[in-house]
Amino acid sequence: MLPRRVRVIIRNDQDEVKIPTGVRMLMRRACTAVLTGEDFNADAEVYVRFVDDETIRALNKKHRGIDERTDVLSFPLGENGIYDVNPETGAQMLGDVVISMPRAVAQSERFEHSLQREVCYLTVHSLLHLLGYDHTSGGMDLVRMREKEEAALSKVGLKRNGSYYMDGAENG
Repeated sequence: MLPRRVRVIIRNDQDEVKIPTGVRMLMRRACTAVLTGEDFNADAEVYVRFVDDETIRALNKKHRGIDERTDVLSFPLGENGIYDVNPETGAQMLGDVVISMPRAVAQSERFEHSLQREVCYLTVHSLLHLLGYDHTSGGMDLVRMREKEEAALSKVGLKRNGSYYMDGAENG
C-alpha cells in the first residue's frame, strides 16, 4: 500500500556544507519508501532542517538536556500512530527532522559512502523515530530498525557499500 502523498519540506539553515545536487529528491523518495514499507496510507508531511553543529548542540541541550552535538534529532508530532493534521492540506504531520550537515559530512567520510547516502540515512533513521521506532534498548528493536533503514535506502538505490558499526550516541 502506498502513502497517498508525501510532502517533505526541506530548509537549509547552514552555510558550511553545500547541499549535493539531487539530495532533496532522494530524501523525498527515501521518505516515501519508509512510509510505503510501513503501509502508511494517508497523506503525510515531514519537515527537515539542515543546520550546523552549534545549532544542533543547542537544540540537543534544550530539548534533551544533553550538551553535545549529534548528527540528527527527531521531534515527533504524534504518538501511537495518531498525528497532528495540517488543517490546510489534511495531511498527517509526522514531525521535524534536524540534521547536522557538518556531522553528516564527517560520517560519510568515516563510513566511506556518499554524502547523499548519509543524509538519506539520517532522514530515514529519524523518520522511523517519528513513526515510533526506538533503538535505544538495543536487541531486536535495534536490528528491526536497521533492517527497515537499509530496506528503504535500497529502494532508492543507496545500498550500503560495506559494513559499519553505529554506536547509540551517533544517532538520536
